[in-house]
Amino acid sequence: MSDQRPIGVFDSGMGGLTVAHAVSELLPQEQLVYFGDSAHLPYGDKSAATIQAYSIKICDILLQKNCKVILIACNSASAAAYELIKAYVGSKALVLNVIDPVVEYVVNSLSGKKVGLIGTKQTVGSGVYDYKIQVKDPTIKFGGLATPLLVPMIEEHFYKNEISEAIIKEYLSHESLNGIDALILGCTHYPLIKKEIEAFYQGQTEVIDSSVIVAEALQTLLRSNGLLSEKRELANEFLVSDITPSFEKASEQFFHAKVQLTKHMLWE
Repeated sequence: MSDQRPIGVFDSGMGGLTVAHAVSELLPQEQLVYFGDSAHLPYGDKSAATIQAYSIKICDILLQKNCKVILIACNSASAAAYELIKAYVGSKALVLNVIDPVVEYVVNSLSGKKVGLIGTKQTVGSGVYDYKIQVKDPTIKFGGLATPLLVPMIEEHFYKNEISEAIIKEYLSHESLNGIDALILGCTHYPLIKKEIEAFYQGQTEVIDSSVIVAEALQTLLRSNGLLSEKRELANEFLVSDITPSFEKASEQFFHAKVQLTKHMLWE
């Protein structure tokens, strides 16, 4: 059996493109419908209720596109809205977040180690990573730090310079991240500065990029539910709530071609 329905992917902005790109590399036969809520980014400094409202509206759009899976490619939305989205979507589509696959990876490979997390205020403040890891393996020590300057810095392509290096160094030198064996990049924007983060640690600390881990989890989910597509028949679709130059630039960087963006406002 082959299921030709698309996979819906959404994020507050361009960060989820790191996940979408990893999915397209691993599963090129799958059609993606990506929604970037660029009119309301970032989600990380918004209340859980606001993020939930945006997420449900986006899910309506992806369900209208007949998506077989909705992948929440945003840590803030995964932390604040995953359970609500699952209940709302019901049996119409499967739902996958970007947190649980990373938790499974940490538990399976870092028992007894100290693990750090950097992310938005919403993600770190929710305590969801710490809680889920501790439930599965209490021997893992955990330290989290909100790094709110990184998302706007990345959205504006303002990195790979002395100022961005100083900001990254300031954050990663924080006492809560002292002595960590691995660092979770708890925001889908952060893989874009992974090389700078790895340079800070000089190979002494594993930097966990969620995008590949999540793509592999999606492949497993599709296979176990008999939802894999044999061949992609339609082009990937990119929807945004506001067309911005930074989003256009980022989408072309990831997919190595000019990407047609379609503006789709959440509320008309």
